[in-house]
Amino acid sequence: MIDHPATKYHPFPAIDLPQRQWPSRHIGQLAQAPIWLSTDLRDGNQALFEPMNVERKMMFFERLVACGFREIEVGFPAASQTDFDTVRRLIEEDRVPEGVTLMVMTPLREDLIERTVAALRGARRAIVHLYNATAPLWREVVFGLSVPEVMDLVDHHVRHLRRLTDAVPETEWVLQYSPETFCMTELPVSLQACRTALDAWDAGPGRPVIINLPTTVEVATPNVFADQIEWMDRHLPRREHVVLSVHPHNDRGTGVACAELALLAGAQRVEGCLFGNGERSGNVDLVTLALNLYTQGVHPGLDLSDLPALVQVAEQCTALPVHPRHPYAGDLVFTAFSGSHQDAIKKGLAAQRPGAPWAVPYLPIDPADIGRSYEGIIRVNSQSGKGGIAYLLERDHGLVMPRRLQVEFSAVVQRHADASEAEVTSAALWQLFSRHYLSPQGAEGAVTLSSWQVQPGPQGGVRVRLSLAMGEQRWAAEGEGADLLQAAAQALAPGLRLGAVSRSSTGRGRATQHWVLVEGAAAGAASTAFGASHDADVERATLQAVLSLACRLGCLARPAEAVEA
Repeated sequence: MIDHPATKYHPFPAIDLPQRQWPSRHIGQLAQAPIWLSTDLRDGNQALFEPMNVERKMMFFERLVACGFREIEVGFPAASQTDFDTVRRLIEEDRVPEGVTLMVMTPLREDLIERTVAALRGARRAIVHLYNATAPLWREVVFGLSVPEVMDLVDHHVRHLRRLTDAVPETEWVLQYSPETFCMTELPVSLQACRTALDAWDAGPGRPVIINLPTTVEVATPNVFADQIEWMDRHLPRREHVVLSVHPHNDRGTGVACAELALLAGAQRVEGCLFGNGERSGNVDLVTLALNLYTQGVHPGLDLSDLPALVQVAEQCTALPVHPRHPYAGDLVFTAFSGSHQDAIKKGLAAQRPGAPWAVPYLPIDPADIGRSYEGIIRVNSQSGKGGIAYLLERDHGLVMPRRLQVEFSAVVQRHADASEAEVTSAALWQLFSRHYLSPQGAEGAVTLSSWQVQPGPQGGVRVRLSLAMGEQRWAAEGEGADLLQAAAQALAPGLRLGAVSRSSTGRGRATQHWVLVEGAAAGAASTAFGASHDADVERATLQAVLSLACRLGCLARPAEAVEA
């Protein structure tokens, strides 16, 4: 690290905003919650290691609708065939409920705008999100454009979109315009770009416009962003026909704070992702932001009463685990390891009366409001819960257990603790976990994965060939699937239904160990179980996790022609 960062970095300049109003306001004064726009299927999707396929997008879309989102950005149809197909399927299969609006995104390019409008053919209502970078660094270094040239681009392409959408009057069209690098753009330039878009669209009665002001990359403290939003709120023309929106990112770790202060400064709408997924450090975390409003007496207008189920769908669709310390949603946020904390919470819960304002030490929200419960853990014995078990395994072995695996494994620990009538040490926990999850057992003994081959599938996806052994028996298994997990499932247990997958790593370099935890159910069965593995080779860890699951469910397929060694 350099000794004098001031020689390399400069603070963002203050905003000239006399008599700013937002500092004297507070969240509890909001007349209503903001309009929420989920961008999980677009901004969140493009930040994933493996973008969602159409089926996962459909599953995620349905969960977002069930939560109460009424505006959902579903993709970038001009840039991705998967996104185009998703939009078409939503419309053609009539999967968009009344009152829910699809939004799609496109840069300022005529052919891409035309492809975007074509994707939305037949929609009842649609938001087309046009954007272009406006900040000096982008204008001068990336594009080599002057300010007037930038304004000409905005005017030309908004008018082009207007001509295309005017030709399709059966759809209610809404323009969303974003000066993409707003937080780094001179305010007069941002205002000029927005005014140009409003004029080109002719914003007015029946022709609404969403002006979206993003912190494309966080470069200043949240109070500076609030000043920028209030300045724009004061100066935007046709303000009564504009919905003022923000799209905070989290590069400085203050995305939620930026959004909260922006609401105080005049923003009416917030774009973000569930649990903060998104590029770099993520988008603003809509779950945290919504529940922050809830704890201040403002109903967020979203149904988060079963947060664990929402976590499950998000993890399944994105393959990204929600951190156990994630606000509200993490597996450990309602777990106290300190005895004094446990005692205070216990007394607070006992004193809490039905209908009275919530007032329990260390619990800013009633866990029951979001489908959770309080778990107080110090040590693991027959009286302990799953949180302490998870804590010790994570601390000593780097195993981050999803909540449902905690529930499943805690039953194993409970039986052991009841039988031993003694405290269960961390070493004993590890032995129990290894025996039940890391040593797959078939009907005639331990099952081992001797070798494997992974190749591209003839129809896309992945094809695997596995060599397996159990005692003196040897056999091969083959399968295909959209990814390695699905291919392994077909090879090991045809009909096996995979659910949530959790991946994490410990160590560095050659000492790296990859954890893979996979939930699933046997064909025709309702109950699920977990398989687990950890290995220095990520492919082996993935395959062994599916093998563990198949053995634990008792559905491992073994051909009759398995031969003796």
